[in-house]
Amino acid sequence: MANHIPNYRIPLGDWVETGVDWIPDNFTGALDSISDGLGLVIGSFEDALTALPPMLLAALIVVLAGWRVGWRFGLFALAALALIFGMDIWKETVATLALVIASSLVALAIGIPIGIAMARSDTVEAIVRPVLDFMQTMPPFVYLIPAAIFFGLGKVPGAIATLIFAMPPAVRLTNLGIRQVSREHVEAGQAFGCTAHQLLFKVQLPLAMPSIMAGINQTLMLALSMVVIASMIGAGGLGNTVLTGIQRLNVGLGFEGGLGVVLLAILLDRITQSFGWARRGSASGGPSGLLGRIKQVFGRDNRGDPEY
Repeated sequence: MANHIPNYRIPLGDWVETGVDWIPDNFTGALDSISDGLGLVIGSFEDALTALPPMLLAALIVVLAGWRVGWRFGLFALAALALIFGMDIWKETVATLALVIASSLVALAIGIPIGIAMARSDTVEAIVRPVLDFMQTMPPFVYLIPAAIFFGLGKVPGAIATLIFAMPPAVRLTNLGIRQVSREHVEAGQAFGCTAHQLLFKVQLPLAMPSIMAGINQTLMLALSMVVIASMIGAGGLGNTVLTGIQRLNVGLGFEGGLGVVLLAILLDRITQSFGWARRGSASGGPSGLLGRIKQVFGRDNRGDPEY
């Protein structure tokens, strides 16, 4: 017996296309404002990085790597940057770094408050979680289409696609970190008279910081992985070097661009991880350590009990 396919079609793609066409027709001002604002952020970072002499910026990166991670990693950073200079991709590396930092900062500015809202409300979590699942499972190339339609070609649509792709880890790990704060720590803060605002910023967020820093690290890594894809709509940087190598079937050029991305990823990964390690160490003091910090913040128990 032959298999019969139901003869009907749901025009979901047509509906999406209609909606995408409707947005720029009715929200031109808002889209222009977003484009101008994000373009200003990216341009500011790139101008600040390129204003520094290349050797000075490289020296600052090496010193930061050695200070935060260790002298061995400082030597690796020195060798990595020497290789980047030797491959003559320094300008592309700086452009990529500026785009990654700008996109990640915007993603974190949006994602961390959403993660806090999810941690404080099960309803918000139930609404946002499917959206995050959709964002993480959608192929990254798909983000390029609406970004190019809404914002044209260039660094701004590349940054938009990058920040959307890189945002979910910051949201998820902020939510997870706050929810994993033990009830004993929360009750200790409440016992000292913390308001909901004080409890969040003086107790929950400091203790959740290792998880939040892991989310920041993952956001940076995803943003960097999206850079090569975003070069297809004019984001530039190292991604453009890789894309040019693909278009010309130039294996050497593509390898150099890819190696630059790998080296930059290692530097960003280890340096940002070091901040998470420091936070994890400071948060490991247990309830007694927390009580000491709360006493320093509030000075005394708000109930006036002289025992505290």
